[in-house]
Amino acid sequence: MRIKWLATSSPPLRSARAALAALLINVPAYGDVVTSTAISMPTPATFTLSNGMQIVFLRDTRAPVSTLTLWYKAGSADETVGKSGISHFVEHLMFKSSPKQAANTLPNIVHAAGGAINASTSRDYTMYFEHIPSETLPEVMRLEADRMRNLNLTDAAVDSERSVVLEEYNMRVGNRPESRLRDEMTAALYVNHPYGHPVIGWRAEIEAMTRRDAEAYHRRYYSPSNAIAVIAGDMELQDIVALSNATFGKIPGSPYPCPSRQKWPQVPASSALRTITVSDPNVRQPQLRRSFLVPSAASSVPSDAAALEVLAKLLGRGSNSRLYRALVVDNPLATMAMASYNGDSFDQGTFSIMAEPRPGVTFAQVEAEIDRVIADMARTAVTSDDLDRAKMNLVASAIYVQEEQLGMALHFGSGLASGLTVENIARFPSQIGAVSSEQVRAAAQKWLNHTPSVTGYLVKSTSTKTEEKRS
Repeated sequence: MRIKWLATSSPPLRSARAALAALLINVPAYGDVVTSTAISMPTPATFTLSNGMQIVFLRDTRAPVSTLTLWYKAGSADETVGKSGISHFVEHLMFKSSPKQAANTLPNIVHAAGGAINASTSRDYTMYFEHIPSETLPEVMRLEADRMRNLNLTDAAVDSERSVVLEEYNMRVGNRPESRLRDEMTAALYVNHPYGHPVIGWRAEIEAMTRRDAEAYHRRYYSPSNAIAVIAGDMELQDIVALSNATFGKIPGSPYPCPSRQKWPQVPASSALRTITVSDPNVRQPQLRRSFLVPSAASSVPSDAAALEVLAKLLGRGSNSRLYRALVVDNPLATMAMASYNGDSFDQGTFSIMAEPRPGVTFAQVEAEIDRVIADMARTAVTSDDLDRAKMNLVASAIYVQEEQLGMALHFGSGLASGLTVENIARFPSQIGAVSSEQVRAAAQKWLNHTPSVTGYLVKSTSTKTEEKRS
């Protein structure tokens, strides 16, 4: 087993506020590009167990607490046709029993120690975390290793949890028209791609899930070679190595090969302008959304993703962004306007725009102003002052991640589980700092056109029947 320390320009867990101060001190003169490498993420140690499991350790001695985050490289995109939502369903079932522990043993131990525990599922991974006193970490790692391979399910437990998941579906999707619009738009954007179905699954397929489905999925994907543990805390490296080998290291390697995500079908090229309308009596505020298919951080060269991050910040994050000023302040057509870039995906990501028209304002009026702002971004270079301010804000946000131990572990884990390397993640501040005005303009010109994109309209209906239309 070879332990690798990532070389960066700052020592492990440098004070976040000191790092931010260094950033502000090293900002160059007006008009220059921020390229300082004085700012970096923490320095993790990485090693791989004999069964193929990757361990990442971030030493943090600020308090006697530790965080274990466990990432399985299996999410909704890895589900077979007709089994949408099985990843999220298994996440729920992981809190059931095993031959060595009763149901909810792990949460009970964490809560008794005053810690926090939770889990989540995404398109690319399923994640579990525990934030606990460092003295509790060995027991938590033992229990996580146990349920990695020894989950014991019964029909009664599966039936009960299916009802819980269906209730969650009703709360988060069925009774939320904006969520249904999002899911319909995602399905239309990711045509012929596994990202097209919702993480929670389609309701009919959730209802049909069985114990055998869950057991087969758990057996296929929950293995050391398909998992990453990111541990942060007040521990010594040699103790983490010993604990990892004594718990996860004892699990045999899986007979299944690691999933090949390179075989995912790709979204076909299309020149069609796609629109979706969701009409529901529960809509309180009409919404206009537009989503573009763009490169993710893992599916492109780093400079493309960094340029899209900066573009999203300039275009629609905050009260000084271009869309907010154009639609809310200068020409009040909307009550809210924003843009976001979701580049945390193994495959292609999305760039999204959302606005809420004021009463009496049509979607066409709002769309016309959005198109004008995008065209201006694609045609005219942003000023150095605006560019530097946006980049400083993004880098500062990345540095603030270090202030919270759990946030730091989640930041590294989500990147690794989405196809990035430790080096990629640590270099994020310098990649943002290197973005030029021309790169931002080029990103707007190349990616924020109408194809491939989907536009969605959320409207209030006077009928009690929900309507969803595509064109």
